[in-house]
Amino acid sequence: MSQTIKTRSGRTIILPTAEEDAAITAAALSDPDAVPLTDEEWEAVKPSLRRGRPASANPKVFTAIRLDPEVLDAFRGSGRGWQTRINAALKDWLATHYPSGSARP
Repeated sequence: MSQTIKTRSGRTIILPTAEEDAAITAAALSDPDAVPLTDEEWEAVKPSLRRGRPASANPKVFTAIRLDPEVLDAFRGSGRGWQTRINAALKDWLATHYPSGSARP
């Protein structure tokens, strides 16, 4: 009996039985136009570049912070990038102020 799996979208996929899988594999291996790659060939086709955003030399630190609702609403209402704008506003404030309770450099 075939096994089935359900996808996140709710679709049901029927998996081949071991015998069906062996028949499919044998048919693929007998096709002269479908020569399987060796382990060395697979290594050669792996992408050498890392996907995604490049690693930062100065990565941001995750933190949780409590803000007044009106402050948060104003920044979120300004659209995408609101967290970056909060960071810029805090950096701007630090350029002219010094947080109380911390030692001066």
